[in-house]
Amino acid sequence: MSSFFTSSRRTLLAGAAGLGASLMVASAARAASGPSLPRGFEQRHADVNGTRLSYLIGGQGSPVVLLHGYTQTGHMWLPLLPHLAQHHTVIVPDLRGAGGSSKPASGYDKKTLAVDIHALTTSLGHERVRIVGHDIGLMVAYAFAAQFPQATERLVLMDAFLPGVGDWKQVWLLRDLWHFHFTGETALALVKGRERTYFEHFWNDFAADPKRSVPEADRRFYSKAYAQPGGMQAGFEYFKSFERDAQDFAGFAATPLTMPVLVLTGEKASGNGLIEQAKLVASSVQGQVVPGSGHWLMEEAPQVVIPALTTFLDAP
Repeated sequence: MSSFFTSSRRTLLAGAAGLGASLMVASAARAASGPSLPRGFEQRHADVNGTRLSYLIGGQGSPVVLLHGYTQTGHMWLPLLPHLAQHHTVIVPDLRGAGGSSKPASGYDKKTLAVDIHALTTSLGHERVRIVGHDIGLMVAYAFAAQFPQATERLVLMDAFLPGVGDWKQVWLLRDLWHFHFTGETALALVKGRERTYFEHFWNDFAADPKRSVPEADRRFYSKAYAQPGGMQAGFEYFKSFERDAQDFAGFAATPLTMPVLVLTGEKASGNGLIEQAKLVASSVQGQVVPGSGHWLMEEAPQVVIPALTTFLDAP
């Protein structure tokens, strides 16, 4: 597991040049104009599992759920939505504690967050879904698949790690990842009014090239979202829950997942580490390392990541 956040030798076939160019244009337009919903999508709210979730929904067909990670909200998936909506009903929640969702004092272990999402999808009448998670969202997606395997058709894990699986503490205790242990009242006081400064650590340091990481408009949007009352506290709770998550995930791993699993990682970020972890918890794993990309796969390499996601999610 020492290959976490190191370079990888794996390669990945790039998407078509024309698609790549169009995605670059779309990304630039999104950065300039700020958040706007793709045609056919709307914002909704649902009271589920004792909390209130904000989510986007649109498209038509088999359901796909997209889960964001830390420092972001469901907004991160906007460039992907028009591609998936052609064949799928796409559901994009803000996790408990993030964006437009409520920010209760507890419930930030990934097992509970996954129950939130399952309650949402069942409330919408979907018995089986395909689920994608990036960063913290991948931990929630795994917890969803492990707890509700009959409700999970396909699973995508995108660049981070699984607490409690394999030699996971090599990541949890890495010196560069001090933020995993940066919680409590002092931490809250230090970042109050400086949310953007704190988040720059993630957006810049985890990117292969900070200038091609999360766009400026999105940085402003996310900083404002997490500056809402309770937002930073909730974010710290995602990390504070890792030890409990590790216990839960170690238990989940005793029963390997059988649905198809795609793992996408950045060459300059998780590398092969997450792929090797996934092979410890699932029996059908397809791993792809995105060349030249850091942690922010959707922003750094949309020309590779979007075709990879649509191909996997569109499969029967």
